[in-house]
Amino acid sequence: MAKFTKEAILQMAEEEDVEFIRLQFTDMFGMMKNMAITSSQLEKALDNKCVFDGSSFEGFVTIEEADMFLHPDPDTFVILPWRPQQGKVARLICDVYDRDGKLYQKSSRSILQNVIQEAAEMGFEFQVAPECEFFLFHTDEDGGATAITHDKAGYLDLGPLDLGENARRDMVLTLEELGFDVQSSFHEVAAGQHELDFCSGPVLRTADQLMTAKFAIKTIAKRHGLHATFMPKPKTGVHGSGLHLSFSLFRDGKDVFCDEKGEYGLSQEAYYFIGGIMKHVREMAAITNPLINSYKRLVPGYGAPIYIAWSAINRSPLIRIPLTGDGITAIELRCPDPSSNPYLVLAVCLAAGMDGIRNQILPPAPVNRNISDMTEEERIRNHITILPSNLGEAIEELEKSEFLRGVLGEEFVNGYIEAKKREWQEYIPQVSNWEIEKYLYRI
Repeated sequence: MAKFTKEAILQMAEEEDVEFIRLQFTDMFGMMKNMAITSSQLEKALDNKCVFDGSSFEGFVTIEEADMFLHPDPDTFVILPWRPQQGKVARLICDVYDRDGKLYQKSSRSILQNVIQEAAEMGFEFQVAPECEFFLFHTDEDGGATAITHDKAGYLDLGPLDLGENARRDMVLTLEELGFDVQSSFHEVAAGQHELDFCSGPVLRTADQLMTAKFAIKTIAKRHGLHATFMPKPKTGVHGSGLHLSFSLFRDGKDVFCDEKGEYGLSQEAYYFIGGIMKHVREMAAITNPLINSYKRLVPGYGAPIYIAWSAINRSPLIRIPLTGDGITAIELRCPDPSSNPYLVLAVCLAAGMDGIRNQILPPAPVNRNISDMTEEERIRNHITILPSNLGEAIEELEKSEFLRGVLGEEFVNGYIEAKKREWQEYIPQVSNWEIEKYLYRI
């Protein structure tokens, strides 16, 4: 049931002196896009009559069929607390429709909605709790981004060591004003690195909130003279930023992943879900870890997973069973990073897990020791493989995946691969500072 009606939104906008409304949607690559309208055009927008040029966005439509429509989701109406309090600014997250009045199937939000509907038809309702990491850096004299921090704090340190504490507090308060349930916030391992953890919620709302959170975090950071970045590995030799996702599954209000009599408290469906993720995770990597830089994080020694394994005890594998504190069983996937498109990440993760349940895919035995300390022979014996080591390898895995073509759509996958291949081919011939320092004077 909708939280807001058209009439309620129009009334709130008038009572709250809303002057501008941002109509937001997300492109193929997880970048938020925006059309601003005045309050005089709000009723037109709520009648789904706002048009934009879809041909201007890579992966959307051709110029011959460019006109597309924004259909606001009424439940996403919220006033942005950092904008002026006279002539306020609100936002509505929109679905994209084509000129024939059909939900546009290459829109990432639509893709996620399709997967959620598939789960509902199986009788399942998923919830997810994200943990989002990011860096705060200083800006230069022109307000541009740098990779410089004077912060020397580490994991769970506090001020005055934690120089981002005030900014992080304002981020949390702002997100709570926007209706978020923030579970915790703290300084992460690397200097200048921070984490916000959110309470578990419905999948679509979580994806919407992740997009909003990144926007809000960047905005509040700028107000503190800082630059917030969700780049997975902005500096060499430090931990990178991840987007850990903890999935829970319910049927008729029952915790489907829980079996108190099981060895690890896991039901058969939980094992199948893990099996589905492990089966498809290599072909999912170009979605969960979409940048060239993503694979600089997925290296040994910095807390990020590289081995495809699971554990109910050990924190090092790709998948683990976390202690949630609320008694609900969750399955945590640790490889995604915050540069990814949350709609696509959640879509492919849920689809892979449901494929595991549908086809009863059992995972290998859990690995309850540090995989990095194992020999290659031990890893082979325990059926432990690795994630793709670079974007080129991840693209190859996606290109041959019939499963993800079914989830994302043939046209979407082809467009995504084409764009990512260009990115990879642009990167390959670049000469890095590391190469200059390593070879220039020696060779």
